[in-house]
Amino acid sequence: MDKAIVVNFGSQYAHLIARRLRELGLYAELISPGIEGIDKDTRLIVFSGGPSSVYEEGAPSIDKSIMDLGIPILGICYGHQLIASMLGGSVKRGKGEYGPTIVHVDTSEPVFRGWNEAEVTWMSHGDYVAEVPAGFKVIAKSESGYVAAMRSMDGRIYSFQFHPEVSHTQKGKLLLDNLVNILVGKHEVWRPENTIEKTINEVRQQAINGKVLVAVSGGIDSTVTAVLVSKAVGERAVLVLVDHGLFREGEVEDVMKTYKEVGLNVRLIDASSTFLSRLSGEADCERRRKIIGETFAEVFEGLIRSDPSIKWIAQGTLYPDVIESGAVKGSDVIKSHHNVGGLPKWFNIGLIEPLRSLYKDEVRRLAESLGLPDKIINRHPFPGPGLAVRIIGKFSTDKLMILRRATAILEDELSKAGLMNYWQALAVIGDDKWVGVKGDKRAVGYIITIRIVSSDDGMTADWMPLDPKLLTRISTRITSEVPNVSMVTYSISSKPPATIEPC
Repeated sequence: MDKAIVVNFGSQYAHLIARRLRELGLYAELISPGIEGIDKDTRLIVFSGGPSSVYEEGAPSIDKSIMDLGIPILGICYGHQLIASMLGGSVKRGKGEYGPTIVHVDTSEPVFRGWNEAEVTWMSHGDYVAEVPAGFKVIAKSESGYVAAMRSMDGRIYSFQFHPEVSHTQKGKLLLDNLVNILVGKHEVWRPENTIEKTINEVRQQAINGKVLVAVSGGIDSTVTAVLVSKAVGERAVLVLVDHGLFREGEVEDVMKTYKEVGLNVRLIDASSTFLSRLSGEADCERRRKIIGETFAEVFEGLIRSDPSIKWIAQGTLYPDVIESGAVKGSDVIKSHHNVGGLPKWFNIGLIEPLRSLYKDEVRRLAESLGLPDKIINRHPFPGPGLAVRIIGKFSTDKLMILRRATAILEDELSKAGLMNYWQALAVIGDDKWVGVKGDKRAVGYIITIRIVSSDDGMTADWMPLDPKLLTRISTRITSEVPNVSMVTYSISSKPPATIEPC
């Protein structure tokens, strides 16, 4: 199948590049720096961004022979600078450009079809291309006068300092569409739902014997995984929901009811006391994630001891889980995910991850094709470690109970207001307290922070402006109905620079 190869130099957006190309119907996959994954089906090579500087010792690079393969090349951010450096240009340290940045483009260039002479893009760099290589033309500049885009005179190589793949670049999708038309042209069209049978066969071939333990949570990722594995191995699939005590109000009961309605036979294991006792007093969020991962592994190990025929474990790991856990060489660890970076090394059972190469929106398309109900398809993401990653400072059951009630009020008010088009809506509690007045008496209570974001994929996100009347109702209910809370605040930071979850 025709495909694009994204050479990942450690960018947090590398998977987002692949996702955007897939949206355009061009299958894309990631490889580490090298040319081994490039074959006869490769129609486009993309150099991703990354946290390094090209002139640093040990900075990631790639063999220059890639330029001689005759395959079109697209460079983004670090990839833009790497192309310049490899081909005789120069890269220097600049004053940096971060966030929304206006660029001035040459609208006579076909790649900028549909763009105005000045457009808002998303920048995230400290270095800049000081001199373009021989045989290249500058086709866009930033407000600072830096090279924002260049192309080779033969039209085979394009590179951009800004990120067209993120939603903050207002016409980024149009630019990528233009690039695919120019650099690739006619190609085989890829659709995620067409991979279902192939995925089922791959799971069947991998788990050729033994039972497969499927850890489900009620979310779309683990649920689709459960359906795919069940179709692949039938009764050899052992579906388990572990109650870690960190779910929202009534969530466990609701999830179990939903699974029964869709015909999935799920076993419920209550391990909440173990999880909560181990988390008690732990202030470090990354350590908390590790504790949760280890405790999950111990629960699963207990199941395997009781049934030695279990030879595999299946999880709903997605691409963003992998990249944010630093599993790709050259990337920074943003936070460990319990199903990627959190599982201990001693837990060495065979691992099946049928969704590892997919994104959330693609999994939703699979769920729809598999006939799952809307309440699963459109379920808002909820972190695997549950409410534990929404508690800042020392973990305590008191803070957990406050947070659980505040979360229920938040979701209830959003539902009543008919506002369900968000990516995630969450409440956060920390150690800080605010002096309040209740019943004419001094009342020192916790601060609850509300965060609601919109996103396509969770890789980037924008905070959502809310009607002040709705915010007032949320604040009034939380401070009135939840003990020991005296202040409610609203988060107005996007991702980046902030992540969606607080820790």
